[in-house]
Amino acid sequence: MIFCFLADGFEEIEALSCVDILRRAGIEVTTVSVNGDITVTGSHNIKVYADIKAEDFPADKSIITGAIYPGGMPGAETLSTGECTLPVEVARYCVENDILVGAICAAPIVLGRIGLLENKNATCYPGFENELLGANYTHDRVTVDGNIVTGRGPGCSIDFALALVSILKGNSVSDNIRKTMQCDE
Repeated sequence: MIFCFLADGFEEIEALSCVDILRRAGIEVTTVSVNGDITVTGSHNIKVYADIKAEDFPADKSIITGAIYPGGMPGAETLSTGECTLPVEVARYCVENDILVGAICAAPIVLGRIGLLENKNATCYPGFENELLGANYTHDRVTVDGNIVTGRGPGCSIDFALALVSILKGNSVSDNIRKTMQCDE
Protein backbone atom coordinates (compact mmCIF):
# COMPACT_ATOMS: atom_id res chain seq x y z
CA MET A 1 0.00 0.00 0.00
CA ILE A 2 1.15 3.54 -0.80
CA PHE A 3 0.86 6.07 2.02
CA CYS A 4 0.51 9.80 1.35
CA PHE A 5 1.39 11.90 4.40
CA LEU A 6 -0.58 15.10 5.04
CA ALA A 7 0.12 17.91 7.50
CA ASP A 8 -1.69 21.21 7.83
CA GLY A 9 -0.35 23.51 5.12
CA PHE A 10 0.15 20.76 2.52
CA GLU A 11 -0.02 21.74 -1.14
CA GLU A 12 -3.42 20.49 -2.27
CA ILE A 13 -2.61 19.99 -5.96
CA GLU A 14 0.48 17.95 -5.18
CA ALA A 15 -1.25 15.64 -2.73
CA LEU A 16 -4.62 15.16 -4.37
CA SER A 17 -3.41 14.81 -7.95
CA CYS A 18 -1.05 12.04 -6.80
CA VAL A 19 -3.78 10.24 -4.90
CA ASP A 20 -6.21 10.63 -7.80
CA ILE A 21 -3.81 9.50 -10.54
CA LEU A 22 -2.47 6.55 -8.57
CA ARG A 23 -6.01 5.41 -7.82
CA ARG A 24 -6.91 5.74 -11.52
CA ALA A 25 -4.05 3.31 -12.11
CA GLY A 26 -5.58 0.86 -9.63
CA ILE A 27 -2.97 1.53 -6.97
CA GLU A 28 -4.16 1.49 -3.38
CA VAL A 29 -3.31 4.79 -1.68
CA THR A 30 -4.04 5.69 1.94
CA THR A 31 -3.79 9.29 3.12
CA VAL A 32 -2.33 9.75 6.60
CA SER A 33 -2.92 12.81 8.78
CA VAL A 34 0.00 13.63 11.06
CA ASN A 35 -1.99 16.33 12.90
CA GLY A 36 -3.77 14.11 15.41
CA ASP A 37 -7.07 14.89 13.67
CA ILE A 38 -8.58 13.24 10.60
CA THR A 39 -9.19 16.67 9.03
CA VAL A 40 -6.18 18.31 7.40
CA THR A 41 -6.19 21.85 6.01
CA GLY A 42 -4.15 22.59 2.91
CA SER A 43 -2.07 25.67 2.24
CA HIS A 44 -4.99 27.22 0.35
CA ASN A 45 -7.47 26.50 3.13
CA ILE A 46 -9.00 23.43 1.49
CA LYS A 47 -9.97 20.89 4.12
CA VAL A 48 -9.66 17.18 3.38
CA TYR A 49 -10.39 14.11 5.42
CA ALA A 50 -7.46 11.74 5.62
CA ASP A 51 -8.11 8.02 5.47
CA ILE A 52 -6.29 7.44 8.76
CA LYS A 53 -4.51 9.32 11.52
CA ALA A 54 -0.82 8.65 12.15
CA GLU A 55 -1.62 6.81 15.39
CA ASP A 56 -3.65 4.31 13.33
CA PHE A 57 -0.75 3.60 10.96
CA PRO A 58 -0.22 -0.16 10.60
CA ALA A 59 2.47 -1.57 12.89
CA ASP A 60 3.54 -4.02 10.16
CA LYS A 61 5.72 -1.90 7.87
CA SER A 62 6.02 -4.78 5.40
CA ILE A 63 2.71 -3.65 3.83
CA ILE A 64 4.34 -0.40 2.65
CA THR A 65 4.85 -0.34 -1.11
CA GLY A 66 5.55 3.37 -1.24
CA ALA A 67 5.33 6.74 0.45
CA ILE A 68 4.40 10.14 -0.94
CA TYR A 69 5.28 13.50 0.59
CA PRO A 70 3.51 16.56 -0.86
CA GLY A 71 5.04 19.96 -0.39
CA GLY A 72 3.44 23.18 0.71
CA MET A 73 4.29 25.17 3.78
CA PRO A 74 4.24 24.66 6.63
CA GLY A 75 3.14 21.12 5.70
CA ALA A 76 6.53 19.96 4.40
CA GLU A 77 8.27 21.43 7.43
CA THR A 78 5.88 19.57 9.73
CA LEU A 79 6.48 16.30 7.88
CA SER A 80 10.22 16.84 8.29
CA THR A 81 10.49 18.07 11.86
CA GLY A 82 7.06 17.90 13.46
CA GLU A 83 6.02 16.19 16.66
CA CYS A 84 4.91 13.16 14.65
CA THR A 85 8.04 11.31 13.58
CA LEU A 86 6.19 8.75 11.45
CA PRO A 87 6.83 10.47 8.08
CA VAL A 88 10.60 10.46 8.66
CA GLU A 89 10.57 6.90 9.99
CA VAL A 90 8.66 5.67 6.93
CA ALA A 91 10.95 7.58 4.55
CA ARG A 92 13.99 5.98 6.14
CA TYR A 93 12.36 2.52 6.03
CA CYS A 94 11.47 2.93 2.36
CA VAL A 95 14.92 4.08 1.26
CA GLU A 96 16.69 1.41 3.30
CA ASN A 97 14.42 -1.29 1.81
CA ASP A 98 14.45 -0.03 -1.79
CA ILE A 99 10.75 0.92 -1.64
CA LEU A 100 9.36 3.77 -3.74
CA VAL A 101 9.45 7.24 -2.18
CA GLY A 102 8.03 10.34 -3.85
CA ALA A 103 8.53 13.89 -2.58
CA ILE A 104 7.56 17.06 -4.41
CA CYS A 105 8.07 20.81 -4.02
CA ALA A 106 9.42 21.55 -0.52
CA ALA A 107 8.90 17.96 0.69
CA PRO A 108 12.25 16.57 -0.53
CA ILE A 109 13.54 18.20 2.67
CA VAL A 110 12.01 15.23 4.51
CA LEU A 111 14.55 13.02 2.73
CA GLY A 112 17.37 15.52 2.35
CA ARG A 113 17.65 16.63 5.95
CA ILE A 114 18.35 13.09 7.12
CA GLY A 115 20.84 12.25 4.36
CA LEU A 116 18.58 9.99 2.28
CA LEU A 117 19.40 11.92 -0.90
CA GLU A 118 23.16 11.67 -0.56
CA ASN A 119 24.70 10.84 -3.95
CA LYS A 120 21.22 10.86 -5.54
CA ASN A 121 19.83 13.09 -8.27
CA ALA A 122 16.92 15.14 -6.92
CA THR A 123 14.89 18.24 -7.54
CA CYS A 124 12.72 20.48 -5.36
CA TYR A 125 11.04 23.85 -5.26
CA PRO A 126 13.65 26.56 -5.91
CA GLY A 127 15.10 27.82 -2.64
CA PHE A 128 15.14 24.45 -0.87
CA GLU A 129 18.20 23.06 -2.70
CA ASN A 130 20.46 23.53 0.33
CA GLU A 131 18.20 21.20 2.33
CA LEU A 132 18.96 18.29 -0.02
CA LEU A 133 22.15 17.29 1.79
CA GLY A 134 24.58 15.51 -0.51
CA ALA A 135 22.19 15.42 -3.47
CA ASN A 136 22.94 16.33 -7.06
CA TYR A 137 20.30 19.02 -7.62
CA THR A 138 18.81 18.74 -11.14
CA HIS A 139 16.18 21.53 -11.34
CA ASP A 140 14.18 19.15 -13.61
CA ARG A 141 10.39 19.02 -13.39
CA VAL A 142 10.63 15.43 -12.15
CA THR A 143 13.75 13.48 -11.24
CA VAL A 144 13.84 9.71 -10.84
CA ASP A 145 16.87 8.13 -9.18
CA GLY A 146 16.30 4.48 -8.35
CA ASN A 147 13.41 4.22 -5.92
CA ILE A 148 13.33 7.98 -5.21
CA VAL A 149 11.15 10.34 -7.26
CA THR A 150 11.26 14.08 -6.64
CA GLY A 151 9.27 16.87 -8.25
CA ARG A 152 9.87 20.60 -8.51
CA GLY A 153 6.49 22.11 -7.64
CA PRO A 154 2.70 22.30 -8.06
CA GLY A 155 2.84 22.71 -11.84
CA CYS A 156 4.75 19.44 -12.07
CA SER A 157 2.21 17.43 -10.05
CA ILE A 158 0.70 15.44 -12.91
CA ASP A 159 4.10 14.54 -14.37
CA PHE A 160 5.27 13.59 -10.87
CA ALA A 161 2.26 11.33 -10.27
CA LEU A 162 2.59 9.74 -13.70
CA ALA A 163 6.27 8.99 -12.99
CA LEU A 164 5.16 7.14 -9.86
CA VAL A 165 2.61 5.19 -11.91
CA SER A 166 5.28 4.31 -14.50
CA ILE A 167 7.46 2.83 -11.78
CA LEU A 168 4.64 0.94 -10.09
CA LYS A 169 2.57 -0.20 -13.09
CA GLY A 170 4.70 0.42 -16.18
CA ASN A 171 4.86 3.01 -18.93
CA SER A 172 1.83 1.69 -20.80
CA VAL A 173 -0.46 2.31 -17.81
CA SER A 174 1.05 5.75 -17.26
CA ASP A 175 0.75 6.60 -20.96
CA ASN A 176 -2.89 5.49 -21.02
CA ILE A 177 -3.76 7.68 -18.03
CA ARG A 178 -1.88 10.60 -19.59
CA LYS A 179 -3.92 10.13 -22.78
CA THR A 180 -7.33 9.73 -21.10
CA MET A 181 -6.67 12.80 -18.94
CA GLN A 182 -5.78 14.77 -22.09
CA CYS A 183 -2.19 15.32 -20.92
CA ASP A 184 -0.66 13.85 -24.04
CA GLU A 185 1.23 16.12 -26.36
